[in-house]
Amino acid sequence: MNIFQNLNNYIDLILNGLGVFGPLLGCALICLESILPFLPLSAFITLNFLAFGNILGFIISWVFTVIGCMLSFTLFRKKVKRWFDKKRNQKEKLDKIMKALEKINFSQLVIILAIPFTPAFLVNIAAGLTKMSYKRYLFALILGKIFLVYFWGYIGVTLIESFRNPIVFLRVGVLLLIAYIISKIVNQKFKLD
Repeated sequence: MNIFQNLNNYIDLILNGLGVFGPLLGCALICLESILPFLPLSAFITLNFLAFGNILGFIISWVFTVIGCMLSFTLFRKKVKRWFDKKRNQKEKLDKIMKALEKINFSQLVIILAIPFTPAFLVNIAAGLTKMSYKRYLFALILGKIFLVYFWGYIGVTLIESFRNPIVFLRVGVLLLIAYIISKIVNQKFKLD
């Protein structure tokens, strides 16, 4: 127990040392993680939950995860897509992969984005290089990232408990099912497929 108390004290020391820059740093790091995959999103979300509480930490993490993913999506759409399309047309296998990605329906996209271990930067890049609309990707991010941020915040804050209590993983499974059902409803309402 002493190790965990020391870790908690260390985290408190870091968070108190950041002062007013804490929220800005938390937002910036989460946005950057969508572009630079080596940054640990789970750690940033956990720190936001610890620093700002469950509700505000969740909102900050969710909003800036969506913003970061959209920035990454837009960057690849605007700066790389034309060049990529030329290469795509020259390589049959690459063209098949991209056509398969373009056929992913809205519900599947939401689930992919909601799964905590899906590399967001790869999904952002792939989506940015397809013909997927901004609206469709944004709606999928908004829904999918709710569950991802909740998962990392909940697991991060209660990591030790999650290993002792397998119910946590059952709850996450239920959340993924809820994400799927909501995505079907949103898809029908906004006709995103």
